[in-house]
Order: sequence, then structure tokens, then C-alpha cells
Amino acid sequence: MPTKPQLPERSSRATEGPSALDGLLVIDFTRVVAGPACTQTLADFGAHVIKIENPDGGDDTRAYEHAEIGGESAAYLSLNRNKRGIALDLAVPEAREIALDLIRKADVVVENFSSGVMKKFGLDYEAVAPLNPRLVYCSISAYGRSGPFASRPGFDPITQAESGFMSLNGFADGPAVRTGPPIVDMATGMSACNAILLALLARDRLGRGQRVEVALFDVAMGMTGFYGMAYLISGENPGRFGNSPSGSPTVGVYEASDGPLYMACANDRLYRRLVVEVLNRPDLITDPQFATRKARSENKELLRAAIAEVFASDTLENWMAKMKQANIPVGYLRTVEEGFNAPEARERHRLSRIPHRTAEWVPNIEPPITMSLTGAIDPVAAPLLGEHTEDVLRSMLGYDERRITEFTRKGVFGSGKPSTQV
Repeated sequence: MPTKPQLPERSSRATEGPSALDGLLVIDFTRVVAGPACTQTLADFGAHVIKIENPDGGDDTRAYEHAEIGGESAAYLSLNRNKRGIALDLAVPEAREIALDLIRKADVVVENFSSGVMKKFGLDYEAVAPLNPRLVYCSISAYGRSGPFASRPGFDPITQAESGFMSLNGFADGPAVRTGPPIVDMATGMSACNAILLALLARDRLGRGQRVEVALFDVAMGMTGFYGMAYLISGENPGRFGNSPSGSPTVGVYEASDGPLYMACANDRLYRRLVVEVLNRPDLITDPQFATRKARSENKELLRAAIAEVFASDTLENWMAKMKQANIPVGYLRTVEEGFNAPEARERHRLSRIPHRTAEWVPNIEPPITMSLTGAIDPVAAPLLGEHTEDVLRSMLGYDERRITEFTRKGVFGSGKPSTQV
């Protein structure tokens, strides 16, 4: 049976101090992963994020099948914390008018529709910038909003494959492997958040907003890192190396007698400490085959076999204790279940539970950013589809009951009545 961690209730912020993005209004047209990851970070640090969804099903991640609680999917809950949600059918002219009313008041718009969708609705940057010259307008796409590839659909694993990033993942004798989590999507969300914050800083100096773009393909290329740079310098195509970068015999997975560990012993000082103080094999430094870094690289298979034989002779906990005492970088090779139940997760207060409208509570993974003065706000679970529609129209736009009723009659909110926050 799966073992779920016992989640504590989320304690409130220690103080009622300011948040980093107090007063910032973000209109969020994003869905799936990269866009929602970007706007969730803004929301976590105090921005007022209004998520606009199609009333017919909403964000695609609502239907993802990893797991669900209270009728909401794990994927959707993980990417839409601290947002307010409204449902608008943008195919209806009056819905587009509501969107424009919100954009007029906004500091930031974020969208990741397919190319041409925002223009079709009259909500593209060229259409809305004259209405709000201080607006920062962020577009997230697979291949950018201009050029010959702008209309190509693309997703995280496609850009992993096409950029060369995927070719670096896996073992040398096997096929290229995509990362499990959608790492390019998540990194694109982080890059988009950075781009928005840069544009807001520039606005403070220049007095006007601008359009910013972030493309998955560009991010995936950047994430090849020094392997991509090494290719540009040497012309040699880097290959896959499994768990050991450049085939290093002292970096990677080893098996103790009762379980695996991951070791990162990446320099001469650490190597000497490893073989003398931990493995009790001084011959692995005095033997000319292993005396220098170059020699170890040339004889890496022989060295790896010798190290593996020693590790297999004792238990995981004994090796972990010895290596930690010698200050060798080492870690348990954990499953997600083991990682989420580990003391590091507990002591760093990474997990909690927060109230939810249809479930008594939902799990919460804390933002990975700590700020001493303007920390993350107290988390609020991702909104139900259209949960705050009526409240936003009344409180932000000043619409009265008659106008909201007329919008409802015209199908602005889909087939149902706009939801009211409880």
C-alpha cells in the first residue's frame, strides 16, 4: 500500500509584513504548465493574479490523471495556488470586453495560447498596449511569436528532443530519455517570471511597459549548459553518460550491500579522502593507474569496479556515516515517497496541508524561495473553475447585478451562472 506523509496544517506567516509584489495585478490567460508555473510564483509573493479559464472544462490540467482530491487534479493544484479564478467564454464579444476591462487595470498580462489566438480575440499586445501603456505583456510559446516556426505547436518533450537537451539524458548504450518531470516547462515558467520582474523594474525607470517573450525551445537550448558550450568550442558532439558526468568513476550511483547511494566525489582532494579515509584503499591513490585525474579517467572502468566491490561489502547506513564523517558529498537514492517522507523535507517544512472548498484540505508544497522581509504569502488552494467570477466582476470592475445577469444570459460565463466565492 502507498504511504502518504502525515501533513501538518500550514501555520500562518510569523508577521503581517509586506509581500514582495503587494498591489501588482496580473491577468493570467495561461494553462497547462509553463504559464501557470510563472504566475503561481507571482501569486505566491503577493501579486493579485486573476486566472481566466474557458468555462468548458477550464485549464487542461484539471483533467490530468495523476491523482485527484475534491474533484481537482494533482497537476492543477500544484500550479495554481494563490490565484483567483474566473470563467469567460472569449468567443462571446461581451466576454472579451470584460477581459479588456481587466487588462486596462492590470500591471501584467501573461498568455500561452497557440499563435494568433490572442490576436483573434483582440487581446494581443498591439491591441491592448494603447489602452494601458504601462502594461507588461508576457507571451510564452514553444518557438516564439515571430519567424517561420511561430505557428508550430510544441510541448516540453518535443523541445527537449529538438534542442539536443534530450540527447544528453540516459545511458551511453541506450536511447535518449526525456526527463520525468517537465523540466523545460518548469524552467520556462521561471524564465518568464524573471522576464516579467525585469520588465517591471525597467518600467519604474522608463515609465512604460513592454512585451516580453519566452520560448520553450530557447530555454531547452540554454539548459544544455556547459555541454552545449563545449560543443561550440570543440565541435565534438557530447553524448549521454548516465549518472556519471563525462564518465567519471567517482560520481554516480553505487550499491551498498542493502541499497543504493549517489556519490559526487569530483576533485582530487575529495578523491584522496574517499579512498584513504572511507574505503581504506590507499592503493587507489598510490597505484600509477589511479594517481592522477587523467590516469583515473583513462582507467575509469577498472577504478569503478574496484570502488563498487568495496561498497558492496558493507551496509548503506555504515557507508553513509563514514562518508558524512569524511565530508564526502553523498546522498540516498530515494523514491518520491522516500524523499517526501525524509527528515530534510520535514525539518525544512516543505510540506503542509491547506483548506480547500470541495476537499476538506489539499496537500501543499512550499515555494522554494525564502525572503527575510517579504516572504511568500499564506497559501490559498487553487480556485475551482470560475470560483471568483462574480466577486471579481463586482469588486474590481464595479458591475451590478443587472449587468452580470445580462452577461449570463448571453453565455459569457458558459452555460452556468458565474460562481460566487464562499
